[in-house]
Amino acid sequence: MQKIDTHQHFWKYNPVKHAWINNEMAVIQKDFMPHDLQPILSIAGVSGCIAVQSDEEEADNDFLLDLSKKNEFIKGIVGWVDFLNSDISERLAYYSEVKAIKGFRYILQDKEQRDLILSKEFIRGIVAMNAYDFVYDLLLLPDQLNYAEQLVSHFPNLVFVLDHLAKPMIESGEINAWKTAVTALARHENVYCKVSGVITEADWKNWKQEDLIPYMDVVFSAFGMDRVMFGSDWPVCNLAGDYQKVMRVVAQQVNSLSVNEQEKFWSLNAIKCYNL
Repeated sequence: MQKIDTHQHFWKYNPVKHAWINNEMAVIQKDFMPHDLQPILSIAGVSGCIAVQSDEEEADNDFLLDLSKKNEFIKGIVGWVDFLNSDISERLAYYSEVKAIKGFRYILQDKEQRDLILSKEFIRGIVAMNAYDFVYDLLLLPDQLNYAEQLVSHFPNLVFVLDHLAKPMIESGEINAWKTAVTALARHENVYCKVSGVITEADWKNWKQEDLIPYMDVVFSAFGMDRVMFGSDWPVCNLAGDYQKVMRVVAQQVNSLSVNEQEKFWSLNAIKCYNL
C-alpha cells in the first residue's frame, strides 16, 4: 500500500532564525536534511513526502525547492509567502509557474491578533489564491478555529488543510470546546485534516495511545475518510518519540478500516488534495 507523508520539515539549524526551538527542544536543535529522513521513510514504507515551510521567508522556498530537485521522494512543497504584503498577487503568480509548490502556509498560531485570518489584508491574499490551484495549510490553535471556519465558508472553491488537528490540548485532556469548533470547520467540504503532530500535543514523556484516541476519533468522524491524511511532523515528532512511534499510533487507528479507506488515508487523499 502506497504511503505519503503530507507533513515534514527540513532545516539547517540556526539558533536565531529558529528561536522557537527552545532548550526544552534540544533534541531538534540541529540540522535535519533529506539524507536523514530517507532511510526512516524506507523503513516505514513511505514512498514520498511533502516538505512544509518552517521559516517565515521566501528563501525557505528556494531551500526546499533545491532539495526537491535533488531528492525524488519529495513530492511537493507547502511554502511561505507574506499574505499581509500588498504584492501577494505577484508572488503567487510567480510561484504558479513552479510545479513543486503545491500550496502555502502562514504561521497564525502565535500571532497576537488572534483573528488575523479575518483581517482585510489577509483576506486579500486568500482572494488572490483563488486564481490558482494552490492549497492553503491552516496552522492555528483551538481558539482560532472559529475564525478559520468563518474564512473557509467564504471560499468554497479553495482547498484548505488543517495542520495538526489545530493542536488540541491533549496533555490536559481538554476536548469539548475544540471538538465543537473542529467539527464545525469539518462541515465545509473544501477542508481536509492532517492527522499529524498528535504526540507532541500530549505529555512528551508519558503519553499513551489511549490519550490520543479520542482526538483522532473526532477528526476521523468529522472529516470522514475522504478528507483525512497522514503526516508525521518529522522532526518535531522527535520531541515526544520518533517516526516509528508516530506510524504505530496512526496505524493502530486505521488498521480496522477497509483497504480502500486505508489507501485514502495513507495516500489517495493526499494525491487528490495536493495534486501530486
